[in-house]
Amino acid sequence: MAEEIENQEEETMPVNRREFLNFAWFASLGFLGVSIAGSTVLFAMPIFKEGEFGGVVTVGTADELPGKDEGPDNYPNVKFWLSNSEEGVTALYKVCTHLGCLYSWREMEDRFVCPCHGSQFEKDGEFIQGPAPRSLDSFVIMLMDADTGELVAESNGEPIQIPPDPNLVVQVDTGRRIPGPRNT
Repeated sequence: MAEEIENQEEETMPVNRREFLNFAWFASLGFLGVSIAGSTVLFAMPIFKEGEFGGVVTVGTADELPGKDEGPDNYPNVKFWLSNSEEGVTALYKVCTHLGCLYSWREMEDRFVCPCHGSQFEKDGEFIQGPAPRSLDSFVIMLMDADTGELVAESNGEPIQIPPDPNLVVQVDTGRRIPGPRNT
């Protein structure tokens, strides 16, 4: 009987100050660890939706592309120029390879010019002159069959020849940037 009374006293003893502080300390560390882990997962795995920078952007059908004698099309929300030259179609990243300024197309000069330090580039992104260390970066262009949704062709950093076919859908993958070749 005396043992039962001792067990009941041990079970009902109040938590002392040291035990309470230890419990509070470990609980707060646990909450901090869970919140840091959750934030890390959210930021480490970004999810890009179609039509946003970092994702796949549908430009239109192949017969809607700019002509070879026209200036490039500007896509400011997704940070690229779609340029059609004699070499083929290229999706050029809108950031200069020198110091990251945003360059623009100059119709009168028929070239891209960076307003910060004067680097100049051909219609297909090839370096002409200036302090830029390499030609412009480009994005991967994918040609998809409109009926089946299958991949027909894909660029690898070089301009791609695209026939004017209303059945081909042109997409640009802004998550796959290809660095321009270094200047010689």
